[in-house]
Amino acid sequence: MMLGFLAWSAAAQDGSELSRIDPAASRITDAAGDLEVTLALSRPVPWRIFTLEDPLRLILELRGAEWAGTDLAPLLQTDRASAIHGGTTSAGWSQLTLDLTGPVKVNEAGMAVSEADGSAVLRVVAGPTDLDSFSAASGAPADEVGAHSSSADPTTGPEGDARFTVAIDPGHGGIDPGAEREGLREAHAMLSLGQELARALEAAGIQTVLTRSEDVFVSLQDRMSIARAAGADVLLSLHADALRDDNASGASIYTLTAEAGDQASERMVERHESGDLLAGLDLQGQDDSVATALMDLARLNTSPRSEQLARTLADELGRAGAVLNSRPLRQAPLAVLNAADFPSVLIEVGFLSDPADRARLASESGRSPIVAGITNALAKWQAMERDMAPLLRR
Repeated sequence: MMLGFLAWSAAAQDGSELSRIDPAASRITDAAGDLEVTLALSRPVPWRIFTLEDPLRLILELRGAEWAGTDLAPLLQTDRASAIHGGTTSAGWSQLTLDLTGPVKVNEAGMAVSEADGSAVLRVVAGPTDLDSFSAASGAPADEVGAHSSSADPTTGPEGDARFTVAIDPGHGGIDPGAEREGLREAHAMLSLGQELARALEAAGIQTVLTRSEDVFVSLQDRMSIARAAGADVLLSLHADALRDDNASGASIYTLTAEAGDQASERMVERHESGDLLAGLDLQGQDDSVATALMDLARLNTSPRSEQLARTLADELGRAGAVLNSRPLRQAPLAVLNAADFPSVLIEVGFLSDPADRARLASESGRSPIVAGITNALAKWQAMERDMAPLLRR
């Protein structure tokens, strides 16, 4: 089974922004002896692929997609499949099923997203295989709501009390590998770091949600939607830079600049559905100027808290023995920090262009001081937030 990102935006959940298939740009054909599936979609959505036997089938499922009323038969232009069916599963996935004429193995799968208009193309290449290998790889996925989360319930603890929740965002992924030096890829290293951090935070009693748990592409909008759906109290975006020269090293923590914040609300309103912008505020029916003003008011609260979180992270990373940059606290107009309703920071944990940083980031033991520092910082920051809560309610 191959999974796309197991998360979906609020708009996709309520059906207000379904992804539509473009039949004219979609096809299922033969390509150099392989079965090739190309689906052109109006927007990116979560996806997954698996195979079933008795009879032999290739199943492609998309969350938040719609092809009702679309004639799928003309897409089938290969004798490697005898029929194509469309439908919806009880778990809410839109399903496309190919009745295969022989066993296949998925060799390539990925979703490319256009920066120009936000449309997406999902491409799958499956080659011939033997029946035993096909049977061993076949099976339907277990449908679990919130499968991207590291805990069963993203909002409550064992006694039903609200839990402090951290959204961990491993940068890049899938078609976007990020920086790479000497065989170490940023997307892979940040996924490992994110998973290690999630385990450490859970052990410390802090709820976590990962924006991706595999090497897959997740759009910026969907990263924010995952955090909001989990009720995140804070978002940490994990990255590792690479420069042409090797004279920079160590970790830095970025917050959104005030200048970027002045324009971020307007850009967010333009790109997002209003119901997916601010947790706890109903922006439906409001015009863009009202929505922008409400987001600016929310940022007045979250910006200083993000800066306090950044200072706490820098302090605790240093105490844990993580290597810090000579200027560890920075600001930049980073899109991933545009969320107005919860504090967000981007942690540049090191430079892949620096041999020492690269060696540290390549192993779990080398990453452990970073994990320890972030865990300690979040526990300390959570306590500060708890102490401040009565004052903020006055």
